[in-house]
Amino acid sequence: MSDVLTLFRQAGALHEGHFRLSSGLHSAGYLQCALVLQHPMHAESLGAALADALRDLQPTVVLSPALGGLIIGHEVGRALGLRAVFAERQEKVLTLRRGFSLSPTDRVVVIEDVVTTGGSTRETMVVASQTGATVVGAGSIIDRSGGSVSLGVPFRALVALDLPTFDPASCPLCAAGQPVTKPGSRA
Repeated sequence: MSDVLTLFRQAGALHEGHFRLSSGLHSAGYLQCALVLQHPMHAESLGAALADALRDLQPTVVLSPALGGLIIGHEVGRALGLRAVFAERQEKVLTLRRGFSLSPTDRVVVIEDVVTTGGSTRETMVVASQTGATVVGAGSIIDRSGGSVSLGVPFRALVALDLPTFDPASCPLCAAGQPVTKPGSRA
């Protein structure tokens, strides 16, 4: 855990302020994984570590949501020797495109960069299930829920942090008049 957080600190990827997360929740802390993953050697080592944590689930394919899960999903796929595909939004619905497909014989592991509420991960799991594939687990570099998120499948993260989140209607940062920043990939 300390090695992962050291990479984030060195990359300037741990931010403090007032952020609107992809989930819609607000937080005083934000982890910008892209700043770490822009370094191929870091992406490779994080992918290998996450692959080691998931190997026992015996996946046959890695599926990630675009955009945040793309790089780490690719690296997990490489470390496991599996194909790595991604789902992306089309008319606000997450779907497989670009000729990607899954079959009922596939054992899917869903990979994200950061999980807060698990919303994107669950959406990605639905994409896999709609093809008849079996979702055997999920993984992320960072689990912002501190280990409390439940996805209905084994979930493994390299780091579990308890970073408080707030509903926008009751956000103390909003009440204090702090401007909010939206740094994530989902508009």
